[in-house]
Amino acid sequence: MRQHVSGISLIKAALFAGSALTLTTLGAPGAFAQDATGTTGTATDAAAAANAEAAAADNAAAADPVNSEEIVVTGYRQSLQAALNVKRESISAVDAVVAEDMAKFPDQNLAESLQRIPGISIQKDGGEGRAITVRGLGAQFTRVRVNGLETIATSSDGASANRDRAFDFNVFASELFSSLVVHKTAEASLDEGSLGAVVDLNTGNPLAGKAGLSAVLNVQGSYNDLSDNVGPRIAGLLSWRNDAGTFGVNLSAAYSHTDTIESGNNTVRWAQAYFNSVDGTPCFYSNVGPTGGTPVNSGGGYRPSAACDAASLSFHPRIPRYGVVEHDRRRLGLTGSVQFEPTDRTKISIDGLYSSFKEDRAEQWLEVLARSNERRFDVVDPVYDDSGNMVSATINNAYVRTESYLRKSETEFYQVGATWDQDVSDTFRFTLLGGFSQSDASIPVETTFAYDNRNANGFSYDYSDMKSPVLSYDLDVTNPANFQLAEIRDRPSYVKNKFKTAQLRTEWDLTDGFTVKTGAVWRRYDFRTQLFQRDTAACGANGTRDLILGTVTCSSTVYGLPVTSGISDLIDLGDAGQPNGTTDSWLVADINNAAEYTNLYGRTAIEDLGNNRRVREETSGGYLQFDVKGEIFGLEYAGNAGIRYAHTKQTSTGYTAGVAATVERSYDDWLPAMNIALYPHHDVIVRGAIAKVITRPSLGNLNPGGSVDGFNYRVTFGNPFLDPYRATNFDLSVEWYFAPQALFSVAGFIKKIESFPVAGTYVATLPQLGLGRDVLGQSTPAYINYDPNQEYVVSSQVNGSGATLKGVEIALQMPFTFLPGILSKTGFQGNATFIDSSADYQITGPAVSACTRNATTGACGLTGVSAIYNNTLLGVSEKAWNATLYYDDGKFSIRGSISYRGPFSDATSATGNIFEGYGSYTSVDAAIRYKATEWLELSIDGNNLTDEYRYRTNDIYAERNYENNHFGRTILFGARAKI
Repeated sequence: MRQHVSGISLIKAALFAGSALTLTTLGAPGAFAQDATGTTGTATDAAAAANAEAAAADNAAAADPVNSEEIVVTGYRQSLQAALNVKRESISAVDAVVAEDMAKFPDQNLAESLQRIPGISIQKDGGEGRAITVRGLGAQFTRVRVNGLETIATSSDGASANRDRAFDFNVFASELFSSLVVHKTAEASLDEGSLGAVVDLNTGNPLAGKAGLSAVLNVQGSYNDLSDNVGPRIAGLLSWRNDAGTFGVNLSAAYSHTDTIESGNNTVRWAQAYFNSVDGTPCFYSNVGPTGGTPVNSGGGYRPSAACDAASLSFHPRIPRYGVVEHDRRRLGLTGSVQFEPTDRTKISIDGLYSSFKEDRAEQWLEVLARSNERRFDVVDPVYDDSGNMVSATINNAYVRTESYLRKSETEFYQVGATWDQDVSDTFRFTLLGGFSQSDASIPVETTFAYDNRNANGFSYDYSDMKSPVLSYDLDVTNPANFQLAEIRDRPSYVKNKFKTAQLRTEWDLTDGFTVKTGAVWRRYDFRTQLFQRDTAACGANGTRDLILGTVTCSSTVYGLPVTSGISDLIDLGDAGQPNGTTDSWLVADINNAAEYTNLYGRTAIEDLGNNRRVREETSGGYLQFDVKGEIFGLEYAGNAGIRYAHTKQTSTGYTAGVAATVERSYDDWLPAMNIALYPHHDVIVRGAIAKVITRPSLGNLNPGGSVDGFNYRVTFGNPFLDPYRATNFDLSVEWYFAPQALFSVAGFIKKIESFPVAGTYVATLPQLGLGRDVLGQSTPAYINYDPNQEYVVSSQVNGSGATLKGVEIALQMPFTFLPGILSKTGFQGNATFIDSSADYQITGPAVSACTRNATTGACGLTGVSAIYNNTLLGVSEKAWNATLYYDDGKFSIRGSISYRGPFSDATSATGNIFEGYGSYTSVDAAIRYKATEWLELSIDGNNLTDEYRYRTNDIYAERNYENNHFGRTILFGARAKI
């Protein structure tokens, strides 16, 4: 290396060295990469280059397998090397997963592939990965781009539909993608909107393939041992490139059908409540005074006693139950790409992606509906633990229910994008990118039928083992004569996300090693959700209900329709981890027959305006960024620094008392960003980054709708004026590439979050909320004496105080080539993440007195106490790690992986509980590949081989059971052919 340093190099080096020394006072990280030829590009370009390298290596090996044996890496090791190339050639903090070959991701979906990256954990639903967290920040803080275009794909898989900004990775078949690139730090030229990461999903690149026609077909069977079902999984790729390398096209398709079972228990939280009696002691009397009166079975006033107070202050399961959930999923994906490169200076690409994800979710539960019905219950032999829980008891006059639930859902996603890359001269080039995407998540059927027995005796529960309770019914729950069809619900819903994007990026090489990047972007995002209802009860307030051909005459003993075997099914719980003594078979409604019996789907669905809303965000802006590279005093360096401007125009529409309100606002963000990489040795890279970043508010919180109390001048409302989450991110890492295919790295990060929404109150007039007189009840004082300047106390989400998140990632990737013989083909890949975070939350906790008397009536009440609780940020696991051991000789490979995610809280909870979340979860996976010929490969993959249970807790201090369920093991077996 030359020791002489030019003046401009000194200036550039001083600029970035000085910036690195002031990481604690400046604001912003960024990310730029170098492709395989060393030219400046993006990390996505680097991924494409890595894929091209891999394809070239494959071709070289095929041409001269003997001479290439020592220098060509194939199979799984090839994919690891390609991912390292992406990371090493980038200036910012970037990680990647690169398929061994197109259509060859082994995981069930993309989320499960991403979990192998340091700092990434996944959230599973129905046994499959659905969403990701990056460095402790939840799914809504991660932006996702497909072929360079930001988009959102939502589904209704799992327990609930996604009506927010989180990206559901289970929508896509993993075989459609060639690489996944995760940008963990920001740069001015990278799309804004992420506190966590920007994830690039990249499909085919036909010009990177070999000349002529190529084809791949992968056929597998997917077997789940809990459902004892085998489903098909088929993927194929067809690609063609001309000999000149100027025109290429590829098409890929993937289809899978799985039918899995989820079984276990659930409580739907725990709560405090008054009971009718405890061990024979009546808890209610005919008057509310401290003396006198007679015991009553309904109404009356609470009479304190040692037995009743202990029971009412303890926490009991609200809906103790066991159940079976069936997930029937069909996933279809199609991609197409056309690339035209008439000259070395011009390349035009057109990409299309279509995905259809359908799921039928069927649930069958046997439960006691304690929620809001405790007043009628007679409690016998209650047992309490040290955490204030009534862990076991016998309940008489219990409200026994069986539920049959069916949700039919479909997500259709499609995207079309075009890119024009043009080298105007040797020093100036531009990229013009545009396209649109749409995700429609529809739930045309979401039906529940409930069979009730509202005065059952002898129900007993025992939660001494919180994860595996005993639930026993002294009632023949398989006999139709013991039930009535009491409640019917159907709640169709629809969610639509649309993106339109136009973007111009330019690069000007001002001098050798100094590039100026500028760009402009326009993006419009539209979100809409609609809900409808066909809910009804067999007996309502009118005393009769016309449901079928006649009317039902309701009474204290007739509260529903007769149940017959013709509209029913018998359910067997199977293996749900239940102890001996648990009732494990029961009667539920057959959805189709019961719907016909009640003419459910012939009823007109009523729009639920209170849950319908729309948001439009139109973003315009641009960026200026400087990229430099060079050396000073023999130390090589590279970096970028710049600023991004984003103007957001937001329009939100919601409903209050059936009246639509639309609120418009706009805000601006200036987001500086800087990245620097130092190369003290050719195998060592030191990276630093700092950035101002934002994530726009949750869509549900922006709803300008709610309810208005015209008597007490109170409003429960969304808040369309919420500020974005704003933060400053700091990153520092050291990477040592100590051998081919090897890496040891340590990365530290700090995220200083300025504010995030919390529940709170503020004062505003109705016009300030975008509301008018028409949202008030006509009999209320507020309507009669309407004053537009009248102030209301508004309960909503408000901009709360900030929080800090900090953590460390450690990663090691190492082939054991130094070992003798067959062991030289083995290797290890692993990483661990440790996070520390802290935030304050205002939560209404448990009542501490069984009789807080109303000052006016003198009646007792259970009133929770509100207080500030400190906890980790929601969704943050303090520890997570994964490790893979592998053997790969190019012909035969085997690998085993373990992924661990530590416990975390995901909500502040309710009903007096303090935070709720999930226990630790460990997944064990394995894969075997055998290359029978040059064109045929056989495979076996195993997921969740230990059949791990997913345990969710309610209240982090008392650790009450929320749910505990498992999904079985999944084995995939098949063959892959390639020409």
